[in-house]
Amino acid sequence: MNSQTIKQDNIAQQLRYLVGQNLLSSISLILFGVYVFIALTGSYWVPYDPLESNTTIALQGPSSQHFFGTDHLGRDVFSRVIVATRLDLGIALAAVSISFFVGTFLGALAGYYGGWYERLIGRLADIVLAFPLFVLAMGIVAVMGNSLINVIYATAIINIPFYIRISRAEVSLQRDRQYVQAALLSGNSHFRTLLFHILPNCLPNLIVQISINMGWAILNAAGLSFIGLGVRPPVAEWGILVAEGADYIISGQWWLVLFPGVVLMLAVFTFNLVGDTLRDLADPQKRK
Repeated sequence: MNSQTIKQDNIAQQLRYLVGQNLLSSISLILFGVYVFIALTGSYWVPYDPLESNTTIALQGPSSQHFFGTDHLGRDVFSRVIVATRLDLGIALAAVSISFFVGTFLGALAGYYGGWYERLIGRLADIVLAFPLFVLAMGIVAVMGNSLINVIYATAIINIPFYIRISRAEVSLQRDRQYVQAALLSGNSHFRTLLFHILPNCLPNLIVQISINMGWAILNAAGLSFIGLGVRPPVAEWGILVAEGADYIISGQWWLVLFPGVVLMLAVFTFNLVGDTLRDLADPQKRK
């Protein structure tokens, strides 16, 4: 049995330990699987077209025909909430992917080479973090234009500094290790050593940050849509559904806000808990 197989077995044992000992970890992983399943397949099994309106059944409460009721245009809220899952998770995944690759690359170079480059990247990250992040995202979308791609870019930009800081710190700790010197003496270039030897050892903490940022990105995208700077109606998106339902709370149509809001809240809750589980998985000391 080689070292890679032993390492995989140890990770599997740690995961089983965490799931067996921590109820919240089990719940978060189950919810994560449910959200992924809905995002991938939801549009194929929803009972109604999420964009089809029927004013004769407008603002009807939850029933056996419409599980989450209908909105002001007679559209099925359940179908719209389910279909919105793919869009919201897609926005979050795209934004976090961009911020992960850009932030990790910049931070890794800063941590490895140091000097003026590290100071420059560090100050740029500090400038971004000096602003309230949601306000900064609002400003970016307002300047670049109200579109889906700009929501993704804005969400990515406000998350880049987190990856810069983590990767810079991790690479700074790893660059003087013996295995790095051995890789350089074996004929590897500095860039190849950084890419193939140092960064793989920095991934555990970065993966934890990805999970946490997924929750933030979902909340950010929904918040932008709620204030009218994100995805535009009639597209089904959680923030839009909550915004549309907010006008009807006073008149008693509570379901228009409750169900999209609960699904959004559970999504953020799920990714935050998955991040905690991954952190504990990467650091066995936290189980003691």
